[in-house]
Amino acid sequence: MSEKIELEVIVPGALTGKRLDQIVAQLFSEFSRSRLQSWIKEGFVTVDGKQAKTREKLYGGERIVINATVEPMEEHLAEDIPLDIIYEDDDILVVNKPAGLVVHPAVGNRTGTLLNALLHHFPDIAMVPRAGIVHRLDMDTTGLMVVAKTIQAQTELVGQLQDRSMGREYEAVAQGVMTGGGCVEEPIARHPKNRLKMGVVKGGKEAVTHYRLLEKFRNHTHIRLKLETGRTHQIRVHMAHINYPLAGDQLYGGRFRMPKGATEEVQETLLGFKRQALHAKKLELWHPSSRELMSWEIDLPEDFQLLLAALERDVKDYDDYEY
Repeated sequence: MSEKIELEVIVPGALTGKRLDQIVAQLFSEFSRSRLQSWIKEGFVTVDGKQAKTREKLYGGERIVINATVEPMEEHLAEDIPLDIIYEDDDILVVNKPAGLVVHPAVGNRTGTLLNALLHHFPDIAMVPRAGIVHRLDMDTTGLMVVAKTIQAQTELVGQLQDRSMGREYEAVAQGVMTGGGCVEEPIARHPKNRLKMGVVKGGKEAVTHYRLLEKFRNHTHIRLKLETGRTHQIRVHMAHINYPLAGDQLYGGRFRMPKGATEEVQETLLGFKRQALHAKKLELWHPSSRELMSWEIDLPEDFQLLLAALERDVKDYDDYEY
């Protein structure tokens, strides 16, 4: 079912001389600039009762009317898939995504995704582009994601991603023993030879990842990471680029090599850990309606905790043996 958008405003004198697209973007900031521009081009925006062009200049006092229809997103099946909802209100919901759950349908994954689950949990979200999905996590990455329940909330949250006011922190286990924290600031784009991968590519999009050490093991390091940008596979690409790929990362980790001297428990744990050891631990954002700063933090999943426990015992067993 479609949603009717009916809005009206008189252009204030302070906006004299600005283009129509600039004025509506300022007066109707709850909608994205691209959506407003498309409504102008489609004739859904009138100025003093007449259709106007995107770049037409206005001089104050004009009456702008928007009569637009938002059609439901591309038809996807609503599925009764359990969701671990951490928080929900009229504007947003925050979910704890498990490993193995694809976020958005694609070729080969038309069903069984987070989007299918959202359509079942809140059918009206079909009116929001991408069913309200603001940012994504890789299929095998776990942790916190925010979903917008209205177009206005989605526009606001996407803006927070773009201006970097939304905080996202992760925990990971990297292969190798790091000596200290740091920052990776390298551009990311599609890998020139392997189209399934991203890579550090000259001329790619800006990408900035901060990381700090939480605990060092004999052959691995437990780290905390904070993103300034949100490029596809950003953490995985950046850590592999500095030669500390994530444990279990079968796409960026290279050929698996068992660490020398690993105990039987560590060997079994590493061989059984079939995904990248990456968890979206903390999410911080400004609520799109109340403007309240909100924050959530979620425990590490069981498999991640078992991996850390095995690495900790490996250190202890090795120290006891040396002693």
